[in-house]
Amino acid sequence: MADIAVIGAGSYGTCLAILTASAGHRVSLWSRGAEAAAQLAASRENTDYLPGYRLPDEITVTADLAAAVRGKELVLGVTPSHAIRDVLGRIAGELDPDAVVINASKGLESDTLLTIDEIYRQIFSRRIAERACFLSGPTFATEIAAGMPAAIVLAGRDPETCAYAQHTVSCDVFRVYSSDDVTGVLLGGALKNVIAIAAGVSDGLGFGDNARAALITRGLHEITRMGVAMGAHAQTFAGLSGMGDLVLTCAGNASRNRRVGIALGQGKTMAEILDHMRMVAEGVKTTKVAYELAGKLGVPAPITEVMFQIIHRGEPARETMTGLMQRALRGERDP
Repeated sequence: MADIAVIGAGSYGTCLAILTASAGHRVSLWSRGAEAAAQLAASRENTDYLPGYRLPDEITVTADLAAAVRGKELVLGVTPSHAIRDVLGRIAGELDPDAVVINASKGLESDTLLTIDEIYRQIFSRRIAERACFLSGPTFATEIAAGMPAAIVLAGRDPETCAYAQHTVSCDVFRVYSSDDVTGVLLGGALKNVIAIAAGVSDGLGFGDNARAALITRGLHEITRMGVAMGAHAQTFAGLSGMGDLVLTCAGNASRNRRVGIALGQGKTMAEILDHMRMVAEGVKTTKVAYELAGKLGVPAPITEVMFQIIHRGEPARETMTGLMQRALRGERDP
């Protein structure tokens, strides 16, 4: 039994709190705002983000960020990626020196183009940052909360710490694989959201299963190319944080990023879409970062470029997506 803090009471943070508490661990779940935390603690159900699933008694809900992490062996960061520097930066001085921080957020930092690992190196002590682990893979929150089987990957640079975190988080219905490719696991989890919006746009336009399969396949090629340019292993993108998460997010009905794309394909504006979304679709912000990152790396990223034009420049979805088909012909392994 471990003492675990989960930082972030959105749908995914709540499901991880339920998962770890159901596995026998003592869990402190941090929720932003005293009123929201008090309501969640009293009702034992996250009606805003994960309705229908009761919080086990082993979960303590708090709005006190310092108290949530103090003395904890594991700290799971599950905030939106744009909030990591602020929220987790505030707990750096409260962490036990031997605490293991596990990131479960997906994205890249907008202003700096940094991965979450690179953010950690700036906000945490050297020991905490070097032993941090990064969780990613094809997992929808509702299925995790319901106790359905899932597999995921945990990346870390310190083998002993990664093995400890892997065995602590794993349970009968949640199989955790380990990896030493932190960059690849993080990039797969972030960049797949861009491709998922593209797949949603295709579906919203009525382009069919063939087009979606083409976007998934060429999207994986694009993600892999960017990842390798940043030092990741190509094989990582054939795994759970690459192909696995990409397929789920591009085809699953619970995918927020796919739903954004569908709405764009149906003619809605980004302002209209975001006005009706309670939960964050990470791919909206990540598209701009990925577009800028591809330019910085000098890596061709045609799907990312097209999605940047649609999402951030307001270009018409049908004409812009069709442009992908009109590019110069090339070999399949070419950029």
